[in-house]
Amino acid sequence: MLLAALGLSGCQGITMSSAQLRIIDASPDAGVIDSYQNSSALAYNLGFGTVTSYIPMSPGVYNLVTEKAGTRQTLVANSETLAPNRQYTEIIGAGLANLQQTFLADQSTPAASGRIAIRVLNQTTRSGAVDVYLVPQASSLGKGSSLSPLAVNLGFGANSGYMDVPEGTYAIDVVPTGTALASTTTLLSGAQIAYTSGAVRTVILIDQQTSGTQHISLNPGVQAIVADDTDAQ
Repeated sequence: MLLAALGLSGCQGITMSSAQLRIIDASPDAGVIDSYQNSSALAYNLGFGTVTSYIPMSPGVYNLVTEKAGTRQTLVANSETLAPNRQYTEIIGAGLANLQQTFLADQSTPAASGRIAIRVLNQTTRSGAVDVYLVPQASSLGKGSSLSPLAVNLGFGANSGYMDVPEGTYAIDVVPTGTALASTTTLLSGAQIAYTSGAVRTVILIDQQTSGTQHISLNPGVQAIVADDTDAQ
C-alpha cells in the first residue's frame, strides 16, 4: 500500500543535516490518500491508521498536500518549514468534511538512561475527552486502584507533550475523562508493550475500526497506534 518516495526531485542533495518527515492517516472517513510535497509525491495509497517511516527531505519550506488517492484532488494543504536535523510528524485527521493537517516537531534524541519519553495525541472523533493510563505489567487493577493517569482530559486534537516515564512493559488503557480505570466504560484496554531504555514514542489515539474491514464502528471505542520516534544509540 505504501510507496515512500525517497529519491524524488524535491529530496535531492540529502545529507546528514536533512530534515525527516512521516505521515499518519488518522481520518476515519477520508478514504485512501496520497501525500505530496510541492509537486513531488511523498507516499501513495495511505489507508486509515497508516504510519509511514521517516522520509528524509532537504530543509526548507514545503507545501504539504493531501490528495484523494490517484486523483490529484486536493483534500487539505498547508505550508510548513522543515529545519535541518529535525524530525516531524504530519497527521491527516478529523472527518472528510473538515479534514485537518496537524504538523508537529518530534523528539529526535533518546530519553535518559533507564527512562522513556512518551506523548499522546488524541485524534479520535467520537470518544470525547479521555484520560490515558500506562498500566505496568505487574499491576493488578481493581476499583480501588491508585494508579495515576499518564494524561488527563485530552480532547480531539490534544497533544500531551513528551512525558518522562521509567522504562518497562506497559499497556495503554483509555477511559472517558473522570472515569475509573476499572470501569465497564473503558474505551481501550491495550496489549502489553515493552519499552526499552532511551525509547521515544508517540501514541496516536484513533477511532475504532471493525476488524477485517474498512468499516468504522459507530461506537466511541479507541485504537492506539504506537509510533517509534527514536531509540538509544
